[in-house]
Amino acid sequence: MTSIIKFQALSGCFDESPHCYLLEIDDFTILLDCGWDELFSVNLVDSLKQNINKIDAVLISYPDLLHLGALPYAVGKLGLNCPIYGTVPVHKMGQMFMYDWYLSRYDSEEFAIFDLDDVDKVFDRMTVLKYNQTIALKGKGYGITITPVPAGHMIGGTIWKIVKDGEEDIVYAVDYNHKKERHLGCCELEKVTRPSLLITDAYNMLYQQPRRSARDESLVVSILATLRSQGNVLLAVDTAGRVLEISNLLDNIWHNKEAGLFAYNIVLMSKVAHNVNEFAKSSIEWMSDRMVKSVDDARNNPFQFRSVKLCHSFEDLKKIPSPKVVLASMPDLECGFARDLFVMWCGQPNNSVIFTQRTSPGTLARYLVDNLGRVLSLQLDVRSRAPLAGKELDEYLQTKKQKASETMEYEESSEDEDEISGPVGHDIMVMEEPRRQGKKPHFPVFPFHEEKVKVDEYGEVVKHEDFLIVDGVEEAEKDISDAQEEPEEDMEIEEIPTKCMSQSKILKLNCNILYIDFEGRSDGPSIERLVFQVKPRRLIIVRGSQEACEKLSAGCQAENIWMPQKGDHINATIERHIYQLLLKDSILKDLMFKKCRESEVAWVTGQVVYDTGSTDIEKSDVAEAKKNQPHLDLVDYNLIPSHKTAFLNDIKLSDFKQILGKNGIPSEFIGGTLRCCGGNISLQRLETGKVSIEGTLSEDYFKVRDLLYEQYAII
Repeated sequence: MTSIIKFQALSGCFDESPHCYLLEIDDFTILLDCGWDELFSVNLVDSLKQNINKIDAVLISYPDLLHLGALPYAVGKLGLNCPIYGTVPVHKMGQMFMYDWYLSRYDSEEFAIFDLDDVDKVFDRMTVLKYNQTIALKGKGYGITITPVPAGHMIGGTIWKIVKDGEEDIVYAVDYNHKKERHLGCCELEKVTRPSLLITDAYNMLYQQPRRSARDESLVVSILATLRSQGNVLLAVDTAGRVLEISNLLDNIWHNKEAGLFAYNIVLMSKVAHNVNEFAKSSIEWMSDRMVKSVDDARNNPFQFRSVKLCHSFEDLKKIPSPKVVLASMPDLECGFARDLFVMWCGQPNNSVIFTQRTSPGTLARYLVDNLGRVLSLQLDVRSRAPLAGKELDEYLQTKKQKASETMEYEESSEDEDEISGPVGHDIMVMEEPRRQGKKPHFPVFPFHEEKVKVDEYGEVVKHEDFLIVDGVEEAEKDISDAQEEPEEDMEIEEIPTKCMSQSKILKLNCNILYIDFEGRSDGPSIERLVFQVKPRRLIIVRGSQEACEKLSAGCQAENIWMPQKGDHINATIERHIYQLLLKDSILKDLMFKKCRESEVAWVTGQVVYDTGSTDIEKSDVAEAKKNQPHLDLVDYNLIPSHKTAFLNDIKLSDFKQILGKNGIPSEFIGGTLRCCGGNISLQRLETGKVSIEGTLSEDYFKVRDLLYEQYAII
């Protein structure tokens, strides 16, 4: 039966909005990515709020903000409760992306859109998959399978292949890279042929990449010129995606003595730099063949950096002498170490700031990239978090003390209510009191007093004195008193209250500002070639300028092409005259299957029935889904009509010539006809794709015919 396929764009087509789309297959809704921009634009999640309750599964393609940035908000604040699927690196690196993003925002503003607990909820719920691992969905998604295919661009990057009942195959491929890189292989989109529906983007359709050698040379020359002039270099990079390619490149160049860079320092700086490096070292199997070979043959992990130093704070950075190269997050310069270093270094003419990717419109980095060489000064809000002092600190401590006293009073009142009145110091039975009118009888019991156990967020409060081992009583009493006095003082010392401060400054941009493309996306000619090679029946184009989308549409030969705007609904269903039937065991056991390429086929004759109460059907969690499907049942043997023999498989005469040679029968091609046995037998390929055999009836004729029939699946 034909599956109903609908598509809704939660982000627009003719812009650079993050990826977020709804794909509905029958009554099962899949959220394709859940991205957010660097500015937390509220309008991007309005559509997500309206559809949050209908989402049954989420597929994540890459670990960066454009593909999963809104997931913590959706799970923690909107109540998204469904399975989330992604590859192992998307799970690991995606968590690092969100940690770094939150911590960088928290350092510069009162950030309350989501917190680290919301981030943990997302990745605790994520189901991790390997490349080319097919998983069948359950429940409402019965009959749907999903398969992640390598996409390049970032470690763990995924092209999703979604198949319904083995018929409708949908491919979701965005931001892929067809080129091999130092740490990643290329995408495998070309292995997908003739899908029912292809969903792809046209973001780079109007762009043509320079050669990789020219790009790398441009980066090294710019860095070397700045360092030799005793200046510092800031590379604004992401947290755990494209930074792996750049850091591996620079570490190898620094290690090469001929480059002359070993005298300078290179630093990777982010809130989670150490974790990202450790994850990269343990994820080599997800990288290029070159990386895997380096580990297997030379026992050399490419991310065991020899020159790159890891920093997590400005205190660490100050210990490294200048001149130096710093790879700092975030790439948009809206927050993070990169923004702080930009403010510090942009006024010095011997410094350089290099952007390696285009961020969302409206960000500081995008403004500078779009206006290279034209911005001389900039008014910027310099934000930071500072500890409270003076009157503000006193007010904070007073408020905290008042809350603590209120909490203590509440606990004491609760304890008083739970105490049992009556004698508790002797072991005698309490005599029964005289029964009063209208009251239930009481029976004599032993008095019992239950002490209330004090607990906090970690469980039962432990008394330190119960676990002290000392020699003398005086030492024990001293240790007990010390243990009772220390906690409150430590708590006050450890917790340092802070506040966010903002100051508007006018910055002189005297430094060199460059943009060198390290995005790792396919360019226009490559996208056009790949889409033409895939030959999709239907095509949905998302994320790109109007000119780019129209150019991709013009070069594609799909039957239907859509370019949806935000909120548009598309019905991508095409009537297919293919129906599914369930075979009962009574008819399945007598079938004779024949091998046909990679499948097995059999001829079956029966009658279609709707038998909801059959006992032949296997009892399982998909019984409800099978309930209303038609079944093929037996018919009377005498009523089965005869059928013409069917020859399945396409045979090439060139392949059959080799088969004849292996069986000692010489043959040759004459005018497109294969002749053998002295020219007495001829074989010719017909327009239908079948092979006809003609010749004198003899022992050789029947031998050749038997060999020919063996190549067919005859039913």
